[in-house]
Order: sequence, then C-alpha cells, then structure tokens
Amino acid sequence: MLGNNSSHFASTFGSVLRRQRKAAGLSQEALAFEAELQRNYISLMELGRYQPTLSTVFKLAYALKMSPSVLVSQIEVALADPRAKK
Repeated sequence: MLGNNSSHFASTFGSVLRRQRKAAGLSQEALAFEAELQRNYISLMELGRYQPTLSTVFKLAYALKMSPSVLVSQIEVALADPRAKK
C-alpha cells in the first residue's frame, strides 16, 4: 500500500521529474520553455514543494518526449520502492 502522504508523493514526483529532465539533457529553463511553464515552477516541483495538476503532468511528459502514462508509472514504481521512503 502506498499510503496517502502527499508530501512523499510530491517529493517522489520531484525526484522522478529531475531524473527524467536530466536524462533528456534539459535544463530547468529549457523544460519550462518546452512545457510552457515557469522555470521556478519546475524548480519547486523538483524540490517537492508543489504538486502538478493533470494538465501539467501532460505538458511535462510531452516536453520530455514521453507519454504521460510512462511518467506516472515511473512515479508509481518509485513510490513502491522501500528505499525511497523518507
């Protein structure tokens, strides 16, 4: 069971987003431009301070050249990993 700790969800999402952004060779600024978002919003999501809306998940996934379902599945895997618990 994944529980319902929203801060854990936010920090896990942020970690996955940062990993995927770096794997794509994008800076925060470049990802923000591609996703039509603000760079500081990308930073705050990566830090786990903000959680994205569904439309933001889609924008981020497309900017990262992946499907939203793949991005979400990576978050799900990371949440289920006992090593990722804080």
